[in-house]
Amino acid sequence: QLQLVESGGGSVQPGGSLRLSCAASGLRLDLYTVGWFRRAPGKERERVSCISSSGGTTNYGDSVKGRFTVSRDYAKNTVYLQMNSLKPEDTGVYYCAADQIVPCSPYLWREDYGSWGQGTQVTVSS
Repeated sequence: QLQLVESGGGSVQPGGSLRLSCAASGLRLDLYTVGWFRRAPGKERERVSCISSSGGTTNYGDSVKGRFTVSRDYAKNTVYLQMNSLKPEDTGVYYCAADQIVPCSPYLWREDYGSWGQGTQVTVSS
């Protein structure tokens, strides 16, 4: 069974950067689409990014386009989310999710991933 563990969260000032990791165990993550989501206090879950199993397709939410970059390291069985130019509104718990069937498509953003991590807190504040 695929297990996902996020790490790399923390507190940073506006304009700073963080790199989140989504490490997989149990199965090869390169067979899965991986998505990143976040939930801010009092708000609904928001789509952040996704990357296809091949790494050839990526997608980003409008609020993070141009600032966040998703990538894969197949040797480490890990997916990363590089977050630059962070803003206070980026604060929240970030989750990664994986699924073999859900595609990463710029035309249809699905959220019915089968495996989810426990989340990592990101706080952007001065």
